[in-house]
Amino acid sequence: MRILLARHGETPWNAEGRYQGQEDIALSEVGERQAALLGQRLADVRIDRAVASPLSRADRTARLALGATRESMLRTDAGLAEIAHGTWEGLLASEIRERDPERLAAWRDAPDTVQMPGGESLQQVFDRAWPAFARAVDGLGPDDTALIVAHDAVNRVILCRVLGIPFSKLWTFRQAPTTLNLLEGPDVDHLDVVRLNDCAHHTAFFGEAVHRAL
Repeated sequence: MRILLARHGETPWNAEGRYQGQEDIALSEVGERQAALLGQRLADVRIDRAVASPLSRADRTARLALGATRESMLRTDAGLAEIAHGTWEGLLASEIRERDPERLAAWRDAPDTVQMPGGESLQQVFDRAWPAFARAVDGLGPDDTALIVAHDAVNRVILCRVLGIPFSKLWTFRQAPTTLNLLEGPDVDHLDVVRLNDCAHHTAFFGEAVHRAL
C-alpha cells in the first residue's frame, strides 16, 4: 500500500509565528494556494481513501488536494488533530520565550521531555495519532493509496515511528506546509519512507519553508 501523509497549508498564525495547536485556525490565502497546487499535483494520482484531522485547516487542505470530484470520499478522525499546546496557544514564539523560557528551550533541545502547560506531550500525541493512522489505512490493498492530511507534530511522531528514531530527534527533519511524505509497505508496521517533506509543488528545490512556531 501507499500512503501520502501530508501537512495542512499555511495559516495566518503559522506566518506570524503563533502556536496554534488545537485552535481551529483557517488557511490563509497562501495556504489556500498551496493546497490548490497540491491538488494539481495529485490530480492524476489514484487515491482510494482520504482521511484528515477535523481541524478546518487540515480538512480544507484535504478537500482542495482531492478536488471537487473526489472530496466526497474524505472522512475525519480526531486522533489526527494537532498537539494541544495548552496555554501556549495563540502566543507568539517571542511571547513564550519571555513567559516560559525553560520549557521552550527544552521543547527545542529535548522535545520528548516536555509536557505542554495544560496540553499534551509528544507521547500523548503519538498514543492517539498512531491508532488513527492505522485506522486510516486498515484494509488497504497492495495497490491502494491513502491520502492522510494532518499536522506538523502529528506527522513528525508518525514519521519518527516509521523511521525508527526517538522523539528526541523530532527536529532533525522538516514538515513544510502541504508537504508530501510517501510511505510504502505491506502494512502499517512495515513501512518504508520513499519521500520525505516533498513540497516541490510550491517551493523551489533550495527554497525555505520553515515556520517559527510549533
